[in-house]
Amino acid sequence: MNMSPSRSILLVGEGNFSFSASLSQLYSDTETSITATCLQHQDEALRHEGAASNIKLIKDSGGEVIFEVDCMKLEQCASLQGRVFDRVVFNFPHCGRKSGVKKNRNLLKNFFLSCVQLLSEDGEVHVALCSGQGGTPADQPKREWHNSWQVAAMAAEAHLILNDVRPFECEKYLSYKCTGYRSQDKGFHVEKGLLHVFTRSLPYSPAQTLKVEEAVEGDRVQYNVPAELSDYVFRGFLCSGSIHPVRLVQDFLLKGVAEKWSVSMMTETIPFLLTTKQLQACGHDFNSTHCYWIHLLQKDLNSDAHTSADKEQDPDTLSTACLTSDKVDRVRSNGAERLRSACSLDVDPEGESGLYMLRPSLLPHMEELLIKKEVINNAGNNEQNKANNTSIEAEEHVTEGCNGVSSLLFGISGLVFKNVPVNIWALPAFHELLLRGVFPLECEPIKLLGQRLETLLAPYGVSLVTDLKGLRLIAQPVGLVGKVSARNANNMCNVTVSLNLDLLAVLLFSLPDWRLLWSHDPRFLQQYAPGKAFQPFSLYPEHFSFDISFWTGPTWEERKFYAVIREASHGTVEQVKLIDTFSHPDLSQTSYCYRLIYHSHTHALSHTQALTFHKDLQSVLTSRLQVTIR
Repeated sequence: MNMSPSRSILLVGEGNFSFSASLSQLYSDTETSITATCLQHQDEALRHEGAASNIKLIKDSGGEVIFEVDCMKLEQCASLQGRVFDRVVFNFPHCGRKSGVKKNRNLLKNFFLSCVQLLSEDGEVHVALCSGQGGTPADQPKREWHNSWQVAAMAAEAHLILNDVRPFECEKYLSYKCTGYRSQDKGFHVEKGLLHVFTRSLPYSPAQTLKVEEAVEGDRVQYNVPAELSDYVFRGFLCSGSIHPVRLVQDFLLKGVAEKWSVSMMTETIPFLLTTKQLQACGHDFNSTHCYWIHLLQKDLNSDAHTSADKEQDPDTLSTACLTSDKVDRVRSNGAERLRSACSLDVDPEGESGLYMLRPSLLPHMEELLIKKEVINNAGNNEQNKANNTSIEAEEHVTEGCNGVSSLLFGISGLVFKNVPVNIWALPAFHELLLRGVFPLECEPIKLLGQRLETLLAPYGVSLVTDLKGLRLIAQPVGLVGKVSARNANNMCNVTVSLNLDLLAVLLFSLPDWRLLWSHDPRFLQQYAPGKAFQPFSLYPEHFSFDISFWTGPTWEERKFYAVIREASHGTVEQVKLIDTFSHPDLSQTSYCYRLIYHSHTHALSHTQALTFHKDLQSVLTSRLQVTIR
């Protein structure tokens, strides 16, 4: 228990006060203050062997001793009201006598709910338990879950996360003598005990509708980003100087590719919004059912919409400037409509050439930029650039052969969106890195680029699979992380590399969940200081499973269902499984039953919180999708 000067420690559930006395001696030369409490009356507490001398030592060291303090009702203690502590310590809690695990779980839950009211914002709660009691993988041997005290789950009820588990160093506290086993002076077996360290979780933020104004094909348009996606935009992960894992992965890849080919990254600002005309013009296949279709808004001259012409441009739309967080907060708060989604249109998107969508890929924008610069023609014909310096040094880098002569690759990166089912490794938004180059066919560019990517990524479990369209980059358990495709014309090969930077960051940094990348918790980004390996700041979060069953009308759009789930659950649902369907023989109704798995590595998620989200989901489904909950 390392303490810095001017810190305060509250100890609860003390027996003979030997641990508090040991701490008082340990921090006697610091400004750390000790407040020791126990449940018993003073006369009863003094009956414990050594209690009187330990209490005297605490007081002589400047500490405080308070009797008749219920650890489940700390806020009701007059001597503690109005005070906050940097540490709250509860060693080897027990209800007394031969109490079962349920009573002790309830003791822990109520203690956590009480102590957070006295805990400083960056404070810690330390709970020492005997080996096996906690119910975490750190316990050896590990008890069955139902037979443990479920300490992490009980702490989550008070919005605390398990930050660390380490051995309880009883030898460090020389005068410590554990008491209280079955309400006697007899001690617990503390030799293999574990110290559980808990810290506050960030609160869940409600979904907001974010209004954006952009220039799309010469027109100024306004639209709402779907509420379930609002936390993914304007985050600045790729801006210059960022230490976010997504940016670090991009830098790693570009450095590795640049050892073989020159790479020129485009920095033009491009909109999130894309038209079907633009998508069709690029000539590549996209699944329209995976697009986020967008309604345009009527222009409101008094609106406070974010615009791509702002002085502080969005780094995720390929600008090198960072959007400040206070500006994002202002934009999100103005006119926010909770639980409203604009992600779909009630029309056939394939039959409408003028519809808008959130960009599912950067490829259409890249092709437009390259055409404007006349780069492709220059590379294909191997002629001088005649477009008044619009080609970014294409002359110097055009491929002339295969014997070590480098060719120019053009790169672009930014956020893209996919309206996909809720699944563990299905990302509704992620950062794409696109690389494009033109090579002579005899160079076998797909093979060369594939080999380079394999060299860079094979140490992280990425393998290459050949198919009819080129190469796919696959890794377990995340699946597809990239692909390499080509078009051949006039003995030249136009090669495109598309990489999912988010999933690659999961692999390169051994993250347990891609949703960690979007955490606002500073403890996440602090992991990426030079030379530091990533350590989870929330250990052993629990999974909670709830089923939902409802009747729908004659039409049912599952993608709208997924949008509502992401929004109402605050992104805590990691998987949705269809369990059963039933169509009524006489009515135009179908019953669906889904199983939802709630799980979070970024926030404290208790059974109570997950159930609240689930009930909110039922309410929103009823009001928005007009289903009848069964």
